Amino acid sequence: MATFDLRTDPGAPVCSRAGCSNRASWRVNWRNPRIHAVDRVKIWAACDDHCAFLADYLRSRAFPVTVTGIDEDVERLEDVADSLTSGGAEGGSLG
Repeated sequence: MATFDLRTDPGAPVCSRAGCSNRASWRVNWRNPRIHAVDRVKIWAACDDHCAFLADYLRSRAFPVTVTGIDEDVERLEDVADSLTSGGAEGGSLG
């Protein structure tokens, strides 16, 4: 289960993109399948401007990624190949 506190001060999550101090409204949930089990979910907070950039950065490394709203928790992320084989829609999108 993801247990990270994205808030640097109460009620104000900040984007994880280097140099950005915008308020985050998205979670980019990810894991490195070479070193993390499926229930180890890492989180980057993202503002509207950087959400796609951060998710694409991780996907380009073949990491499983799901984008959710800032308050939506993700308990596990299956490997990319597993979700493609099973027909799963893991990966999230902004629409």
